[in-house]
This record gives sequence, C-alpha cells and structure tokens, in this order.
Amino acid sequence: MICFLRGKVVEVNGETVTLDVRDVGYQVLVSHPNDFKVDEEILVYTYNVVREDENYLVGFTTKEEKEVFLSLIKVKGLGPKTVINALSATTPSEVINAISSNNVAFLKKLPGLGAKAAGQIILDLKGELTGTKGNPKQYEEVYEALKTLGFKGAAIDRVLATINEPGATNEDILRIALKRLK
Repeated sequence: MICFLRGKVVEVNGETVTLDVRDVGYQVLVSHPNDFKVDEEILVYTYNVVREDENYLVGFTTKEEKEVFLSLIKVKGLGPKTVINALSATTPSEVINAISSNNVAFLKKLPGLGAKAAGQIILDLKGELTGTKGNPKQYEEVYEALKTLGFKGAAIDRVLATINEPGATNEDILRIALKRLK
C-alpha cells in the first residue's frame, strides 16, 4: 500500500497529475487537478485501487479528503471513480455537513450521484462521520412542504442544496428555505 507520495508535479492532464518521485513517474487520479502546478513540490496522500482489470492511484491533498473518500467508497454502489468525480465539485467539509444535516438535495447535485445514492450515503455514513443516525427523508419532507406552498421544484432544489445545518429540525430547514425563496 502506498500511503503518500512526495515529489514534483511534472504534468497535469485532465483528471490526473504525474508526480516525479526520485526519477519515477506516478500518475495519480485527483479530484481537483487545477490545484496542482507544474514544477511544484507536493505531498499527495494516496489510495491504491486494485481490481481485476485496473490498477491506479487516487490522490488527495489533505487527510480529511482521503478519509471522506474512504468512507464514501464503502457505500454500496459507489466506486472510486464515481466518488472522486463527486468530490471534484465540492469539499470534504461540505460533504460532511450535507451528511450530518441529511441534505439529500446537496448530495444528489454532485456529479455521478442520484437521489438513491445520496440517500444511501446518509443512511450508511451519518453515524460513522457524525455519531448520529441519518434520516434522508428530512429534506424530502421539507421539499414536499415547500411544493405545497406553491414553490417550483427547481427553485426548491436550488435552495435546499445550499442549506447544510447539522442537527436542524424540519421546521428549522423550512424556515431557512422560506427566507431564501422570498
């Protein structure tokens, strides 16, 4: 297992960076390739994916991002490439906040994740990441309440995706959403 690599970035290409570590080039799949600059010395935490038909490294600039990645790939139906793709559109702390506040709307907006995967993430990881049980239906209930009040689905989704309030009740989320929708 390769825990981390320390070396110089020699190439940034699409979703990967190539690191020169003592004259050996390692190609690493990363969530935010634009954060890397050619000729920059950097430490990248890694996870080695070994499958029957593939073998590659996934890299992270922080331990927190690696921990969130490792938690997410435990969720049924989520593979390393899907998870790294989803992380490319957010930060680890935003993912943790969305899980702790049962925000399915935020998670399903991430690339590669749908409503089913977002709900499964909350069910599987809320206790692991936050120490409390998850209720992925919470945002769905608020969504239905707002729809009953006459708001349009797209506007509701847009607002709910911005609300990450750990420990909030349905009423708290509804109150925040109403302020943002007016």
